[in-house]
Formats: sequence, C-alpha cells, structure tokens
Amino acid sequence: MNFDLLPLECLRPGEWAEVRDVSGEPDWIGRLAELGVRIGVRIQMLRGGSPCLIQVGGGRLSLRGEQSVGVLVRPEGAV
Repeated sequence: MNFDLLPLECLRPGEWAEVRDVSGEPDWIGRLAELGVRIGVRIQMLRGGSPCLIQVGGGRLSLRGEQSVGVLVRPEGAV
C-alpha cells in the first residue's frame, strides 16, 4: 500500500501534488480526464473545502467533496 497517497481534499491551499489514481464511475473518470485530471498530472490546491478549487494545467477546476475523494494524489516532497 502507498501511504504517501492522499485524497485530493486533504491538500492544503498552495500545495502541489501529482495525481496517482482516479476512482469512481467510469463516466466520471472520463469526464475528469477530459478536464485534465488524470494519472501523472501535476495539480495545485488553490482553495480547500467543498467545493475545492484546483489549478490543472492552464485552467482552474472546482470539485465538491464527494467528487474529489476519488482522486488520490502524491504531494510534492512526499517520498
């Protein structure tokens, strides 16, 4: 098990991370991929809470808590 992975909602504002897993309904996983949230992508938490606001590539995306819990990330600096 990878103990350095966290749900997206656990990131603090300003923190960068790499998406390591996306789980949920296949349609939702596909929609997130279309929006840029897929394995290997670097993201930044801009505002925590529900909804949270993240930076993905050149855009920003807002996700509610139940939407962000299926996104597992590895914070920068985690070994």
